[in-house]
Amino acid sequence: MHGRTFAKVGRAFPSSQVCSACGFRDGPKPLHVREWTCGECGTVHDRDHNAARNVLFEGRRIVAAGRAETPNACGAPVRRAHVPAQRGEAGSPGRVGRPRQESPPFRAGSTSRAER
Repeated sequence: MHGRTFAKVGRAFPSSQVCSACGFRDGPKPLHVREWTCGECGTVHDRDHNAARNVLFEGRRIVAAGRAETPNACGAPVRRAHVPAQRGEAGSPGRVGRPRQESPPFRAGSTSRAER
């Protein structure tokens, strides 16, 4: 609406475990750890600020890779949202109570009924 691109970063993305300065993954930390030092480059990080920077970088990476939803020339989204099937449409209809009709086997050189 305002000329912006929206990219959704997955819930499993380790935003607070990765150093936003060098990219080193330091591993999970308990929630009471609010500040940590990167074991690779020695940068001191505030947990929330570091996670926000990593989410921003990941969102930009997704957009650059072309996986984000972008509007087409008319402004409509390119990928349609997932719409669940109606209750009557889900699955294939059963054949309960109806005998199965089988077609006759194909024989090479035989003529079809339309040609007779």
